[in-house]
Amino acid sequence: MANLKEIRNRITSVGSTMQITSAMKMVSAAKLKKAQDAITAMRPYADKLTELLQSVSASLEGDSGSVFAEQRDVKNVLVVAITSNRGLCGAFNTNVIKQASKLANETYADKNVSFMTVGKKGNDILSKKYYVIHNNNSVFDDLTFENASDITRRLMEVYTEGTYDKILLVYNHFKNAATQIVKTENFLPIEPIEQEELSNSAADYIFEPSKVEIVETLIPKSLKTQLYKAVRDSFASEHGARMTAMHKATDNAKELKSELTLTYNKARQAAITNEILEIVGGAEALNN
Repeated sequence: MANLKEIRNRITSVGSTMQITSAMKMVSAAKLKKAQDAITAMRPYADKLTELLQSVSASLEGDSGSVFAEQRDVKNVLVVAITSNRGLCGAFNTNVIKQASKLANETYADKNVSFMTVGKKGNDILSKKYYVIHNNNSVFDDLTFENASDITRRLMEVYTEGTYDKILLVYNHFKNAATQIVKTENFLPIEPIEQEELSNSAADYIFEPSKVEIVETLIPKSLKTQLYKAVRDSFASEHGARMTAMHKATDNAKELKSELTLTYNKARQAAITNEILEIVGGAEALNN
């Protein structure tokens, strides 16, 4: 009977876990809808703004462009790894950390690579192996354009000061609830578009008052929008990954509970059979 009690305890434990994972799935599903709508609505604006900025920057002659478009000899690289503050979302954080580590150990192995983290999980791992200049956990507590802009201002400062020659963003790109794609995106310097693309798009714009003034105005806005889009993308991906992970966990808990229930019924049936055999055997012994 001790074995039966142990199985009953396991069934109760698995049932409690199943309720928790099911509740977490529903919470993430509710949050995902809002996050998905936000990033879907923002992408066209952010992409067009970046395209416009690249086009105008590339069309500037000589050194009249901004310092943010200056192509330097890359010696110091800053990688901004965007993860989450919480776990239980499958390989969501692990994939970003792996990609960020790959940049440091392989792609830019001959450079000085530092990190800035957005999210507690990335900071917990990367800070043990690499130099992290700053961690931004609180941005997800109140995810607004203004809060994300504070991170952008810090990145623009370290780039302007010459501390870093290249800044990259690593984050999960939201495709759908079940699919998140790890993306490495150039942040600074601003990459000019190809000459062929420039010739095709240059006629689409009338510049007023001047290209230089437009670039100086657009660059801070474009960079803030780019980072905010990446954080929003990651935020939507997090809820999608957590919803998928909790859905799988709930299904696994249901399957395990069914197996344990079957095991319990078999063990209980065997125990009852043994008791009947003992009673029958005792009765026959008395009759003899």
